[in-house]
Amino acid sequence: MTTTPQNEAGAIPSPRTFPVGGLAIFLSLLLLLSAFLLFASPDEKRITIYSSIANYSLPVIEHNGQDYAGLFEMLEPLGTVVSKTDGSRWKLRYNDVEGEFNTGKTRARVRGRDFDLPANFLMEDGRGLVPLAALTTLLPRFLGGPVTFHETSRRLFVGSVAVHFTAQVSKTTPPALVMDFTAPVNPMIATEPGKLRMVFIHEPLILPGSPMLTFDSKTIPSASCQESNGAVEITVTGTVPLFASFSNDGRTITVAPAGQPSAQTTPVPGTPAASSFPAPPVIPAAPAERRYFAVVDASHGGDERGAALSSQLSEKDVTLALARRLAQELETRGLTTLLLRDGDTTLTLDQRANLANTTHAAIYICVHAASEGNGVRLYTALVPAVGAGRGPFLDWNTAQSAFYATSQAAQASLSAELQRRQVPVRSLVAPLRPLNNIITAAVAIEVAPPADDISALNSAPYQQLVASSVAAGVAAVRDKLEAGR
Repeated sequence: MTTTPQNEAGAIPSPRTFPVGGLAIFLSLLLLLSAFLLFASPDEKRITIYSSIANYSLPVIEHNGQDYAGLFEMLEPLGTVVSKTDGSRWKLRYNDVEGEFNTGKTRARVRGRDFDLPANFLMEDGRGLVPLAALTTLLPRFLGGPVTFHETSRRLFVGSVAVHFTAQVSKTTPPALVMDFTAPVNPMIATEPGKLRMVFIHEPLILPGSPMLTFDSKTIPSASCQESNGAVEITVTGTVPLFASFSNDGRTITVAPAGQPSAQTTPVPGTPAASSFPAPPVIPAAPAERRYFAVVDASHGGDERGAALSSQLSEKDVTLALARRLAQELETRGLTTLLLRDGDTTLTLDQRANLANTTHAAIYICVHAASEGNGVRLYTALVPAVGAGRGPFLDWNTAQSAFYATSQAAQASLSAELQRRQVPVRSLVAPLRPLNNIITAAVAIEVAPPADDISALNSAPYQQLVASSVAAGVAAVRDKLEAGR
């Protein structure tokens, strides 16, 4: 089992700075080489499991062209596991769930129900090995909840544990790439001329919709993202040497140009030349407080579960996953975004409206999910007749009135983009709070599964399709939304 490195108090390590040059380069490359040998070598296949209880990696065994892993070892960090062998039969009990497998057979039995594995079950020294291709259907039977498996990179997510990030180059001098993560991260970092690589082994990091992020900066023009063999790698490209620093309890990584040595430095005889050791890095000025373009609100949360989309899937979990993807897609298009709920938090409708209104954003987007119907339903407010008001104060229930035309323009743009990507869409008006209380353009999106496949609501490809479509629709009317503020 591997876990995120911690100090003696169990906290994330304190902020660090990684300069470029000399010994720092050697040590950084050594760390990256170690990570590569452990996690990227074809001879050392790994699967990494992320859960709210533990994040850990296991070896993968190849047999007849199929990848296998030990089921006992996979479940052990998550609960109480007992197994026993009876001839060719292998039985496993996880908490109060029993499973039964037979060596060389595809038929298995869990919770008293039979189902078929995509390849034969194997036994090796008393260990029960299951094909990785079976995990998305096998593990939920034991765990009682959804799992998401990125099969090509061998990364498995149990429940809603994903860590998302946004990336934006600041307008400071020198410019800096500011990466904000939804949870503390602790990657291994290495540098080379014009590149800075971060390898995330222990974090359930979810990549943005595009593997290439481009920025409006000559100094830091782009970053690429990829996942493989149980890890994620982000490579930042620069026209100058780069260094990384941590802040915000490990939730923010700032990548900035490294400082240069002083031209007047004279080498001391018998020591390496001064140019081998960089001067202390120049810390860029803190970016100005962000002015958000969009507010994305994942409906429900905390004590409010929302609709029971299935026996194991709650609306609040789907809306949070969708909202995170949408926020990332908006950010990659240069639209600064505030995610109103980034955890399992209870917020009242009035709290949501108040929080959104104080940002003075150009658009508010509320995310819902439904098990009935298919595709996406787009809502604008059904605004009642405007009351007399009270002096300079807006009537709370008709605050949206002045922004209704802009909201409809946004709804039309989103609808056009969804249709272009062949996602069924309907545009509606409804008295759906807190839309009436929002003092900017406001729309709600209700995502239903395609072709009545409820499980697709929790699938990464479908969520990404909807999120990228909505983000593209918002970007298409950016100027109109800015003018309507």
